[in-house]
This record gives sequence, structure tokens and C-alpha cells, in this order.
Amino acid sequence: MVTGKRAYNWYVSLVAASCMVLYGYDASVFNAVQGSKHWVAYFNNPNPNTIGSLNTAYTVGAVVAGFFFGGPLADYAGRRVGMALGSILVIIATFMQCFAPRGNIGCFIGGRVIIGFGQGLALTAGPIYIGELAPPEIRGTIMSFWQMFYSVGSFIAYWVNYACQKHPKTLGEWDWKMVVIFQILMPIIILSQIFFIPESPRWYIQHGKVDGARSALHRVRDTDQEVEDELLAIREALEFEKEAISSGYSALWKDKSVRKRMYLAMIINAGQQITGQGTLNSYSTIVYKKVFKDPAQIALINALNATWGIIATMNATWTVDRFGRKFLFIVGGIGMSACLFIVATVETQTPSPDGAKTLPVGISIVFLLFLFAFFYKPSWGATVWIYTAEIFSMNVRAQAVGMCSQTQNVANSIVQQFFPTFLDNCGFYAFYMFAGINALLAVFVWFFLPETKKVSMEEIDTLFGGANHVEKGAEIVGADDAHHAHLEVEGVTIGDDGKAVTVKKG
Repeated sequence: MVTGKRAYNWYVSLVAASCMVLYGYDASVFNAVQGSKHWVAYFNNPNPNTIGSLNTAYTVGAVVAGFFFGGPLADYAGRRVGMALGSILVIIATFMQCFAPRGNIGCFIGGRVIIGFGQGLALTAGPIYIGELAPPEIRGTIMSFWQMFYSVGSFIAYWVNYACQKHPKTLGEWDWKMVVIFQILMPIIILSQIFFIPESPRWYIQHGKVDGARSALHRVRDTDQEVEDELLAIREALEFEKEAISSGYSALWKDKSVRKRMYLAMIINAGQQITGQGTLNSYSTIVYKKVFKDPAQIALINALNATWGIIATMNATWTVDRFGRKFLFIVGGIGMSACLFIVATVETQTPSPDGAKTLPVGISIVFLLFLFAFFYKPSWGATVWIYTAEIFSMNVRAQAVGMCSQTQNVANSIVQQFFPTFLDNCGFYAFYMFAGINALLAVFVWFFLPETKKVSMEEIDTLFGGANHVEKGAEIVGADDAHHAHLEVEGVTIGDDGKAVTVKKG
């Protein structure tokens, strides 16, 4: 039975997950507008290298923010401020792109840099917030909505674009401007909600605000026992980290266990973007142009694919905490590899009368790419974010999540820059490369990634060769039981000074 506080926990998590709508919309909106003849004419028919640069511009802003600003901002000002500031920057940049002077591609590129910077801030703070508020037993389920909301962003962008592509003569240049301007919708919604939800209790404890942490936990936990147990665990972990481990960026490389997690998380985050999904999301329009000729038909396929992406991601909600992270990674990698191998074979080994594939071939390719999304969305889509947000200890979590998640954009920028030229020169043979990469990713997970399902965030270090921060911290704060604050008669709770004290009940 879902209690009122558990339902509220879902609500605050979904507000934070809305940051991913920003990412999903932006990743899809540029792909969508490439199909507009008015957009192409407005910016003087940009060549493939310029198209690649427009995608790279976004990643520059995102990488700079994620590596150097997202973590410190989330630690200093709070997770909510990171999400709010990112949303404000997205609104500013949306207007820059929509109302760029005719032919001024530089203004459009500048807007994409600022959007990337804003999303780098929001996408660092968002998953940390969800991971720190969610109880361990459903953390994976709640975090799966993070990726689902990426698909929601794509869904909105592609259906708006499809509606506009049905009326290009009536709308004129607004057939692409309408798609761009809709990007302000979600950041406005986020800003209207973000300061009415509680700040992360772990952030409060980091800043010595124990009453704030207790108040925040009371809003999302059902009993006083749960609240005091979690406060105790957070405090124990934080005390151990202060005494035994340094914090900040230096700790990412000094501690062997943290360093190992950084390497693993960076590899799977880069892997997410070289599965082929990132490329398809940015360039599916030009990919489908090799199979279909009608822009409205291509827009419809993209919109249907975005809709299917939401449905496919929902599989993570019931599988990630039941079967585990490794299971999804491995099954997803094998399935994606098979789909792209068959796609490449079907397209390259069938005739193209009149310069286009026959309808049955086109339908089979679309079906296979939809099947690819079925494997990708709950695994390398959702689970990469879940895994990254949960494996780091509190003293380095914000910096590590920011840096590792932006490894996606580093990898993405490399692939996105050369893919248009690669596709022009090699056609669908390019997908053999992605098929091989996906198979290698499945092998990597099998040998190197430990399972993390249902392990508390304060004790997850033990899976990577680190100490148990809760048990080590219990010795420092003087708790008799590292895992429970005994409240029935008397026991340990956390006082306003952050120290363990004895309290009597009744």
C-alpha cells in the first residue's frame, strides 16, 4: 500500500526528474528542425560540418558546467538551486535560438552553448536529489523515471514538430520557431515547483542543519524510526568521510575505491552515447531521409518513436530493482547489438529503386530501430543514470555525478561531429560499428560492474573495495547500533550539534 508520504516522495522526485525533459526536448528539437526547409533556408543551407558543430556547441556548454560548476553549485547552494538556475538559463537560450537574426548561425550556436550550460547544472543536481530522497528499496524504480522523462521531452518535441510539418506553408518560418519556443514550457513548470519541495536531507547535514534534515525526512518517511535511522546513517557516513577521506575534486583521485568508481561510471556514461541511440536521436531525420522522401512521414516516424520510447522506458520501473542493474545492462547491450547488425544488413543488402528503399524495407528498418529502443531505454538509457547517481559517497557525490554524467557529452560530441560525414560516405554500414560497440559494452559489464540494487547509499562503498561508512562512522559519533536509533524506550538520535545523544521516550 502506498502511503501519503511515499506518494509525496514520488512527487518531489518527479519534479526533479523533469530536468531530464529539458535534455530530451533539446536533443530532439535540433534533430526535428533539420527537416524544415525554412530552417535550412533561414541559416543559408548549413553544410554537414556546421550541422555537426551545432550539436558540438551544446556539449561544450554542458561539459564545462558538468565538470566544473554543477557539483560545486549543488554542494554550496543546494540541489534545488542547481536545478532552478539551469532552468533559467534554458529559458534565456531558447529565446536566443528562436529569435536569432536571419542568417546569423553564430547566435543560434551561442544559444545552444548556453542551453548546454544550463542543462549541465540541472542534470548534475537532479539525479543526486532523487537518489538522496528515495528509500533504497525503490530507488532504482524512482530513478527510472529520470530516463523516462527524457523520452517525454522527445515526445513533446517530435509531436510539436509533426504538427508544424503538416502546415509548412501556413506557418512559414514558424514551422521551426514554434518547435524551438516550446522548449520554455518545462523550465517554467520546474521553476514554479522547485522551491516548494524539500531540500535534500544529506545537503542539510553537510551544512550542519540537522533540524532542516529532520524536517525534510519527516515529509517523505512514514515513521519517526525511519527518520532517526536515516539521520543516524547519514551522520555516521559524513563523520567518517570528514575524518578519513578528503572531499572535493582531489578525493575523486586520491581514494582508490572512489577512483575505481569514477573509471567505471565514466565508461558506462560514455558507452550510453556510443550505443547509437545518441546519434539516432540527433540525426534520425537525415538517417530516415535515406529511406523515406516525405518530410511529414519522417516527422511522424520520429514522433511515434518518441512515444514508443516512453512505453519502453517503463520497463525499467519494474525490472531494475527486481532483476538488478547488471541484468539490464547485459540484456540491453546484446539486444541493441543484434538490432543494429540486422538494420545495417537489411539496408545495405537490398535494392534502392528510384534512389529510395521499397516500402517493406523501410517498414522493416523502422521496426528494427523501434526494437532497438525497446532494449536501450530501460537499460543503457535509464540504468546508466541510476547507477551513476547511487555509487558515490556523499563527500564526492555532486562532483562525481557531474563529471561522469558529462562524459556522455564528451563522447557524444566526438560521435556527433563525424557522424553526418560518416553517414554520407558509408551509409548504413556505419551501424555495424555501433553493433560491435554494444556487444563489447555487454562484455564489459559482465566482468567489471558489481550489482548495487537495494544497497543503501551510505554503505555502497563496500561493493567497490571501500570501507563501510556507516559502521566506521558509528564509532566516531558514539552510536551503539550503527543502523538503528532505538526510540521505543531510549536510544540514540541526532542532536542539533550533529552529535549522537540519548533520548527518552514518553
